[in-house]
Amino acid sequence: MLKDEEILAVYNQGPDAVITLVRELFKSFEFQVAVLDARIKHLENQINTNSKNSGKPPSSDGLARTKSQRKKSGKKSGAQKGHPGHTLEMVPIPDKVQVHKVKQCCQCGVRLTDQAAESVERRQVVDMPPLKLEVTEHRAEQKTCPHCGAFNKASFPVEVTQPVQYGPEVKALAVYCNQYQLIPYDRTEELFRDLFGRPFSEGSLFAANQLCYEALDGAEQEVKQQLLNSPVINCDETGSRVEGKTQWLHVVSTPELTYYGIHPKRGSDAMDELGILPFYTGIAKHDFWKAYFKYVLCGHSLCNDHHLRELTWVIENEHQVWGSADVRSAP
Repeated sequence: MLKDEEILAVYNQGPDAVITLVRELFKSFEFQVAVLDARIKHLENQINTNSKNSGKPPSSDGLARTKSQRKKSGKKSGAQKGHPGHTLEMVPIPDKVQVHKVKQCCQCGVRLTDQAAESVERRQVVDMPPLKLEVTEHRAEQKTCPHCGAFNKASFPVEVTQPVQYGPEVKALAVYCNQYQLIPYDRTEELFRDLFGRPFSEGSLFAANQLCYEALDGAEQEVKQQLLNSPVINCDETGSRVEGKTQWLHVVSTPELTYYGIHPKRGSDAMDELGILPFYTGIAKHDFWKAYFKYVLCGHSLCNDHHLRELTWVIENEHQVWGSADVRSAP
């Protein structure tokens, strides 16, 4: 900011000096406006960036609703006209049969209980029996030899190790609810209490998960080997909370196989330790995360979903219509 005496000194130098000063001030003003415009644009882009128009995870969107890339079909919800439909089919041999007898004539009232039916109309109800845990008691005999007096005891099956324990089917159901359906520990315990009248404690569930983890080691190695032999794999990573800390869930997949690995790091240190990308020689499809390009034995292909999100960002924030689906599909 010029002081009054500085402005007066320029004025006293004549019109040319004043014009030069005004031009310099305009240049400075235009530069500051350009800087502020760029800053505003940067902040607006940050606000308008979400999981639908960038590589940000959906969890970062909060409660704000984002625009879907799906186009409205104009059709009503539900089954469409001409849809073949899928109805329950009758089973040839039902588990139970209930016969509803004709007891008397609906016209004259004569008794028909002893008359054989000429035909029946069938309807089936598919339901489930009351949920109840089946308890099997194992009894190991104990005998004393009458000849030598030795005490003999039968052996329990190797899997029966406790006075009272859950069997493999119950453990498998608990692990399925917790690990695949993502039902938390406490709610899994509540589910078992509500459905079966017995809780499956958090300690029991932890032990069942550990047992399943150890049993699946061979299957995990087989999945990794098949992924290494696949011509194309999909790679991604996303943040995940483990014991209150942020770690990274890495995934390598094909339409038939999926491998998950959790690691404190996101980049190539984690990918090296997981042991797939360092040895892969096919085509790795990913989201352009720089860590993937460290691996030179394989080819690289970029994810089209991320391309579409970036085009959406260009449309929404730069207002460039060339990125729209209508323009891209034009001949």
